[in-house]
Amino acid sequence: MDTDKIDQKIRELDQAKAHWAGLPLDRRIDYLRSILRGVEAAGARMAMAGVEAKGIPPGSSLVGEEFFGGPVVTARTVRLLLQTLEDIRKTGAPRLPKDAVRTRPDGQVAVRVFPTDLTDKLLFAGFTAEIWQQPGVTADTLAENMAAFYRREKPPEGKVALVLAAGNVASIGPLDMVHKLFVEGQVVLCKFNPVNDYTGPFIEEMFAELIRDGFVRTEYGGADVGDYLCQHPDIDEIHITGSDRTHDIIVFGPGEEGQTRKAANEPRTTKRITSELGNVSPIIVMPGHWTQSELRFQAQNVATQLANNAGFNCNAARVLILHDGWTQKRAFLDMLRAVFAALPQRKAYYPGAERKYAQFVQDHPQAQPVGPRSEGILPWTIIPDVPATEESATAFKEEAWCSIVAQTSLPGADPGAFLRNAVEFCNETVWGTLNACIIIHPKTLETIGEAALERAIGDLRYGSVAVNHWPALCYGFGCTSWGAYPGHTLDDIQSGIGAVHNSYLFDRPQKSVLRGPFTVFPKPPWFVTHTRSDKVARKMLDLETNPSMTKIPGIALHAMLG
Repeated sequence: MDTDKIDQKIRELDQAKAHWAGLPLDRRIDYLRSILRGVEAAGARMAMAGVEAKGIPPGSSLVGEEFFGGPVVTARTVRLLLQTLEDIRKTGAPRLPKDAVRTRPDGQVAVRVFPTDLTDKLLFAGFTAEIWQQPGVTADTLAENMAAFYRREKPPEGKVALVLAAGNVASIGPLDMVHKLFVEGQVVLCKFNPVNDYTGPFIEEMFAELIRDGFVRTEYGGADVGDYLCQHPDIDEIHITGSDRTHDIIVFGPGEEGQTRKAANEPRTTKRITSELGNVSPIIVMPGHWTQSELRFQAQNVATQLANNAGFNCNAARVLILHDGWTQKRAFLDMLRAVFAALPQRKAYYPGAERKYAQFVQDHPQAQPVGPRSEGILPWTIIPDVPATEESATAFKEEAWCSIVAQTSLPGADPGAFLRNAVEFCNETVWGTLNACIIIHPKTLETIGEAALERAIGDLRYGSVAVNHWPALCYGFGCTSWGAYPGHTLDDIQSGIGAVHNSYLFDRPQKSVLRGPFTVFPKPPWFVTHTRSDKVARKMLDLETNPSMTKIPGIALHAMLG
């Protein structure tokens, strides 16, 4: 660790922070455009570097994961934020879709943010998303709770933000940087995670103009470098994407001293810290009468929520919650096993994954691997029938950062009662508040009614709730917010504090709510069973960096053939 070199980078940022905070909007837009150009130039190379590092065969459709999770999401979010800044330049405020705002019966304001345009409507037919605002925001005061940095009367003094990037998904670091730069108006030092610091040169290429002009600096290294940066007196704020354990070490310190500080709620730093720290992501599967094709579709949906990125996602499926009297429970679980059995096994590339896997299997001896285990390879594994009454079960309290999903069952005199029980279980037993999923057949929805589903979504204390599809779409759409449910504190951090993405710049988002059809044709290209995911993803990158309706047919063709 070269502390002199690090100190010099921080001095340069400190000298630039006031200038960046007062920079005219036109210049901010220019810089954001330069990032989009950088993603276009470097994105595919960054994705392929991830393919090599994660042991994905270069000709596999799984290559699409690295495109979707890296440059496609980055380009989309930057493009939508750019559109918002251009609207602010024209009208003084973000421009919402027509008739986007509604007020729920309890007074909470919900704003539709997806689809954003005709392209979204064509590529994601039947999907919608809203951002529900925190209590206290009304339809009349909504404008006063958007784009706070751009409504300021005078430029702030400026701040130096440290972004501690995640090691699993290539878009997390650059989008956290974009949030600090363009939403909060802070200059950034990004410290790359050693697990995927191979993304560093590509991200530096994307942010080249901001680096050239002194508004962004980058750093590599391990925990010692991270600790030095966090404690540096000229770092004003910190944003962490990682684990709650890493967060607690940063805030309270390591070892016994850190535990003592946490118990007394005495942080060793007074810096503002925002974070996204993972989740034991629940999937509530509502009982119903499903056809074989519907069982197969939803089994592929759930398998995707675990198998994407080899299970190393903060929004990966971790707990399946089934009705104990559902007549198709066994058929669904058998179908899920069959989908896992047909998937290629993946390299357990994240450090500590094999140790975590062993811990979960030891704590839950009923675990059922689907396929063999070999050196560096972990099988897809289901832990069936974890008693819901076993509130301290490892599967409920720890994030299985590997290829494991657990299953539990709950009672309910009818589907509506089961849903209420499942919501309570998620809120009171399952660790974390990042994202949750509800899978519900249209006929079951008719039985319980839209109002019951709306109440359940409202009662779930999660930052994203998705109906029928993976909540990761709330991460990927860019216009939706991404982060924990509001209200956590440093000494009880759960899934973190704050939200990112959120291209319409809502100041007080509570949760993103995504709804999609029970089944979709053609098969969603993010499904791990889609045989042309890589081809769709490459074309999506081209679309997001250079939008044109003429590109839709090519995307649709590969989507249908997959």
